[in-house]
Amino acid sequence: MSRKTTTAAAAACLTGVLALSACGGGGFSGGNNAPQATAKGPVKLTVMIGSSGDAETNAVKAATEAWAKKTGNTVEVIAASDLGQQLGQAFASTTPPDVFYTDASKVGTFAKAGNLYAYGDQVKDAGFLPALVKAFTYDNKFYCAPKDYSTLALEINPDLWTKAGLTDADIPKDWAGLEAVAKKLTSGKVTGLVIGNDINRSGAFIKQAGGWIVSEDGKTMTADSAPAKAGLAEVQKMMKDGVLKFSSDTSPATGWGGEALGKGVAAMTIEGNWISGAKKDFPDLKYKVVELPAGPAGKGTLLFSNCWGIAAKSQNQAQSVDLVKSLITTEQQMKFADAFGVMPSTEEGAKAFAAKFPDQQAFVAGGEYAQGPVNLPGFDEVMTKFNSQLATLGKGGDPNAWLAELQKNGTSAISD
Repeated sequence: MSRKTTTAAAAACLTGVLALSACGGGGFSGGNNAPQATAKGPVKLTVMIGSSGDAETNAVKAATEAWAKKTGNTVEVIAASDLGQQLGQAFASTTPPDVFYTDASKVGTFAKAGNLYAYGDQVKDAGFLPALVKAFTYDNKFYCAPKDYSTLALEINPDLWTKAGLTDADIPKDWAGLEAVAKKLTSGKVTGLVIGNDINRSGAFIKQAGGWIVSEDGKTMTADSAPAKAGLAEVQKMMKDGVLKFSSDTSPATGWGGEALGKGVAAMTIEGNWISGAKKDFPDLKYKVVELPAGPAGKGTLLFSNCWGIAAKSQNQAQSVDLVKSLITTEQQMKFADAFGVMPSTEEGAKAFAAKFPDQQAFVAGGEYAQGPVNLPGFDEVMTKFNSQLATLGKGGDPNAWLAELQKNGTSAISD
């Protein structure tokens, strides 16, 4: 589940996907969108997912079984223990799963290796959020149907907020407002704002400053631009003021923002709608969700998503597309939302979600201006190196130098 891409709570369902950087294709050319010879008559489809738990697994099983009963086919759902590793092995074989979760950051890698069937044009009329279509487009091809999404928002501990003398009128609308409330909320062991220690959280500040890692068309690195520098400078400024910490720097250290909020060492955090998962460990946790404050360039947040990938080697591509079409209807996506909290990937579904879950409106609103991950092939090592540097920001260091190195390494990756 992409919505948990960078949280400790997501390790079981996504660590493997994010680690998969070079799954060989087995002879298919990149961007393969010519369908394989599709088997006739009833077929058995395999669907591999990275599940957050029984609720998600059972919901996917119920949805695929309903389609199977209607069509006369059968479906086996495999909840991978390590999705990345198991997909890598499957891609190297002659029989990969027909359908599988594909993280937005992996589209270019999988497509270039020839592992993905580009069927996006067959589902393009579903009404997906434009940002999601862009996230799953590589080399001008829309590869796969987004299955759900989340954006980042600001989560506030309402008790600490009230104790600090703050009201709804103080909800930050810009960086100055965020600094002000973070200062008032910082006291003793509590830090005003605690966030994750990589680009998947600090990158929101870069976006709010008007920058991003790559250009809009994904062909040019923009990591060392003035807006990118301004975004990280704001994070570092708040750190130096003592009102912002990375979750790994709290005392005690925490694995992600939800844990920091749950353990009472953060008054605010920045996470996606998977924050609800923190209630499993902290059942008494209370939080209010609001949109992230705007930066110098306006509103900005980050987007996380998976799509329903279909294997280029699948002999059942027509049936797989038909299955996916049944999974992306508003009715079915709302069933998934009820079962395990994900937000529908279509504009109609997002409106239905916001109406049913008004306390999560901020996440839905972010979909209108969110920035998706870099989905270019060969970027895993580049971003891993940068994230390892960024994690030390609270201990000093020169983020401009790190951005310059990211610019250089990313340019090299793009040219390969």
